[in-house]
Amino acid sequence: MFGYIVINKPEIRFKDYDLYRSYYCGLCRQLKECYGLKGQATLSFDMTFGAILLTSLYEPETTRKVCRCIVHPVHKHVETVSKYSTYSADMNILLTYYKCRDDWQDEHKYKRLVQSKILEGSFKRLREKYPEKTEKILEALEKIHLCEERDDQTVDGPANLWGMAMGEILTPNKDEWTDLLYRLGFFLGKFIYIMDAYEDREDDLKNGRYNPLKSLGERDDYEQRCKEILTMMMSECSKAFEQLPIVENTNILRNILYSGVWCKYELINAKKQKGKEEK
Repeated sequence: MFGYIVINKPEIRFKDYDLYRSYYCGLCRQLKECYGLKGQATLSFDMTFGAILLTSLYEPETTRKVCRCIVHPVHKHVETVSKYSTYSADMNILLTYYKCRDDWQDEHKYKRLVQSKILEGSFKRLREKYPEKTEKILEALEKIHLCEERDDQTVDGPANLWGMAMGEILTPNKDEWTDLLYRLGFFLGKFIYIMDAYEDREDDLKNGRYNPLKSLGERDDYEQRCKEILTMMMSECSKAFEQLPIVENTNILRNILYSGVWCKYELINAKKQKGKEEK
């Protein structure tokens, strides 16, 4: 369930995009420093959102430096790092480990099994570092597997569980902002889970895999209903975001929440339309 929390590049100013990339590069740096190349290989845009969101809210000490790296050996680039970059790197490893185990369990992808074995040592250390958080995330994922086993078609059932996991991921502290951050993460997680199911529905049905949208897809208003559900999830997520006292990086965060998360939806539907035209 990666690749949905992204920026909409054509709709953002150059300077904001450059700042966004600096957080992305900062996350990459933290993954390498904390977990080596195996950690750096898990880099995705998803937890960049977490790093920007939490840094913007809590305003910790932040460093920006110009660097070169193996990916960009010729051109220098800016890296923005705070303690929430490190936290986001930790959560990125957790998410990747769980995703690999899930792919192995559901689709028996051997490459994912190997990757999970590589990350297992890091996962065990994170479980010691965040015992309560990891147990809650693990419990939610185990319940998702139970939903899959009984072919739960309520949609909200497994989506709520993934929302709980994302709520835990976006709440690093227990303070006055915990409830709003959890609510933001909860509805963002539900959006991600349903979007993932929406994207994979046809392949899942073809291959006999579980998909919570199987029954809904039999309705004539399937496409409209999916759009309504996804819109409701992001509406609630955005409401929670707007109540947070964030001043910095609001253009970037709003771009992601109001526009970027819909980029994959547009690509999915463009692909569907192309398939219809070819037929």
